[in-house]
Amino acid sequence: MPANLPPQYFEAERRFRNASTPEEKIQALESMLSIMPKHKGTDHLQADLRRKIAHITEEAEKKAATSRKSFYIRKEGAGQIALVGLPNTGKSLILASLTNVHPEIADYQFTTKSPNVGMMPFENIQIQIVDLPAVNMYESRIWSNSILRNADLLAIVVDLSNNPVEQADITLKELENMAIVPENRNAEDSTIGLRTRKMFIIGNMGDLDLDDAGVKSLQSKYGRLFDSIKVSADSKENLEELKRQLFAYLDIIRIHTKSPGVKVDLTDPIVLKKGATVKDAAESVHKDFKSKLRYAVLWGSSKFDGQRVGQDHILRDNDVIELHI
Repeated sequence: MPANLPPQYFEAERRFRNASTPEEKIQALESMLSIMPKHKGTDHLQADLRRKIAHITEEAEKKAATSRKSFYIRKEGAGQIALVGLPNTGKSLILASLTNVHPEIADYQFTTKSPNVGMMPFENIQIQIVDLPAVNMYESRIWSNSILRNADLLAIVVDLSNNPVEQADITLKELENMAIVPENRNAEDSTIGLRTRKMFIIGNMGDLDLDDAGVKSLQSKYGRLFDSIKVSADSKENLEELKRQLFAYLDIIRIHTKSPGVKVDLTDPIVLKKGATVKDAAESVHKDFKSKLRYAVLWGSSKFDGQRVGQDHILRDNDVIELHI
């Protein structure tokens, strides 16, 4: 199938060839990507443009690192969740409400100039929350790209009182320009050259969405693709439920280990991915346990408390195991 590219595409291509900065090159490539028709005949061309964008961004990150302008956020806690969205959607206030971090918060746009990081307590674990600069800031691309591509969950924050569907549209488009798309996008859409990430929508300013018009519009447009939640970081509305849903989206389980005859400590669990086995838990305790483990005694998902189970038994959240080698 021929590409049938319009004249505007070649004009953007000319701008790309004449660009002198990474930002100018990325803007031109993104224009080319948005202008070209989307069909099977352009799949590989789209992938090539996305690879160029990723390469230019990566090179810019390396260059910025030498001047200490690059941001690498090491994952800590049970998972890493990145807050992504447009200016003035309340991302920083959400971070402050969920963690003990107090970033600069103001009514004007682009207050967040660099990533802010905090730890969100949830029951007996800590989850890392990263508040990123506005996704439509080209300057933030160098800082945010690696975080967005590697975070366990991208939480798209929109203001429910100000056309949230348009905000979500723009945010998703900006992410796609960085070659990042939802993992649950339509099956027929090509993912060549793209990084798929798990995404979730946080509808903030819920106290201003009195008739739920913003919530309903989001559900109508994106209900089949994303789960979403209505909150108000300002009035603290629904923040506990937000914590619960963020935890659920990480697809993790908490496993508690105990020694024979000793009471279990429920305050410091092992964190594993859903589907993990007794063998996985043993290896996380000590690498030698995987080869030496004979069996485990289990409380929780077993048929009865204290049941002996094998290495391949699949564990569930808050199981207690006693490892025997």
